[in-house]
Amino acid sequence: MPAEIIFDQGLGDLFVIRVAGNIVAPSQVGSVEFAAERYGTRLVVVLGHSQCGAVLATLDEVQRPTPNQSPNLRSIVGRISPAVVPLLATGLKGDPEALVHQAVRANVLAAANHLRHGSALLEQMTQDDGLVVVGAEYSLETGVVDFFDGVPDAA
Repeated sequence: MPAEIIFDQGLGDLFVIRVAGNIVAPSQVGSVEFAAERYGTRLVVVLGHSQCGAVLATLDEVQRPTPNQSPNLRSIVGRISPAVVPLLATGLKGDPEALVHQAVRANVLAAANHLRHGSALLEQMTQDDGLVVVGAEYSLETGVVDFFDGVPDAA
């Protein structure tokens, strides 16, 4: 679902970076830095979605590794797996629906934290210039966005 539709914005109103599984690689960090520095972006939303295919593929891959997987796909799995593998050691492993839900959120949290702390520029802008990085999940089933991480307290 295009972010412009989810947030009722026109084309060009949002600086959107789309990548499978919300992975945060150097090019994505650089894109956020560019948006924040060049265009004054002060809100970064890491928006995962229910039933994320990249998260599902990562869960499958870590439980049943595929021989000769594409190195490019392996790089996506490699970036998502640190967030989701710990969940497999919990009771969630026996509840596939809850596991996927929590894995999507864990992946969003990891990506948002990477943006908050993986760039000196973004960290400085967070401290000094009002940049806010939040994590959210879009429900494909209901169309609702749940902002669950990094949302400033309403004063």
